[in-house]
Amino acid sequence: MQESVTCLGLIRSHYPSLTPAEQRVADFILNDPGKVIYMSVTELAEKCDVGDGTVVRFAHDIGLSGYQELKLILSRDLSNSFEYVLEDVSPEDSLEDIVRKITNRNLRAIADTTQLISIDSLNRAIEAIYKARRVEFYGVGASGFTALEAKYKFLRIGILCDALTDPHLQAMSASTLNSRDVAIGVSHSGATKDTVDSIKVAKNAGATTICITNFARSPITEFTDIVLLTASPEAPLASGAIRSIVSQLHVLALLFTGVAMRLGKQALRYTEMTAQAVLNKLY
Repeated sequence: MQESVTCLGLIRSHYPSLTPAEQRVADFILNDPGKVIYMSVTELAEKCDVGDGTVVRFAHDIGLSGYQELKLILSRDLSNSFEYVLEDVSPEDSLEDIVRKITNRNLRAIADTTQLISIDSLNRAIEAIYKARRVEFYGVGASGFTALEAKYKFLRIGILCDALTDPHLQAMSASTLNSRDVAIGVSHSGATKDTVDSIKVAKNAGATTICITNFARSPITEFTDIVLLTASPEAPLASGAIRSIVSQLHVLALLFTGVAMRLGKQALRYTEMTAQAVLNKLY
């Protein structure tokens, strides 16, 4: 798409050729574009009373690669400064103001996630990991770092696990899981195709599936047995924002602590063993 063409202008120019269902999507975006950039594809589809596929086709029909590109250019068009990149921080802020704002933002993400977390879902996830023969974490991009951190933490307490950030390896490994295994997909949007597809493969293979996501209504939740929600709204231009990762790590800390408590002395024994194994790596 040409830089000079705005997203709203693109929608208006294609409006007459859109189907009635696609026009409902167009109407919603034109009426409240600032809201759309924080919505998952499923949330927008529900607001417009259409299917997820209609939203994706709408994006294709106006010349875009998909819904995520639509949100990206819409966010760009709405922003004349750093608003959607730095959010509440402005170029006029002092360093002290920036420290205060970012600290408050991250603390709020943790507090809001704590309020949103379902104790029942958390307990079910803890039990599933505790009883699993094997646990796999899937994530790409920034969420891939959360998956890798999960592997590091759970290996230390003796949980047989792996973290895969390559989509091909995710799919291949997921296909080998069974009912004794657990697959955990980490995706802020819940619409990261690679992660969603891998979780779908794991579910079809019989594994218990869990997701850590910011959207209760998103594609990944269709293929997960347990949904663990974070609370960190993120504009497309701020994708991979630190506070989103902070909220994911907060959920991860809750899971880890719960499983460690269930393992009891076994967790302590493995922690000592793994610490001893890397002792010669330190001066």
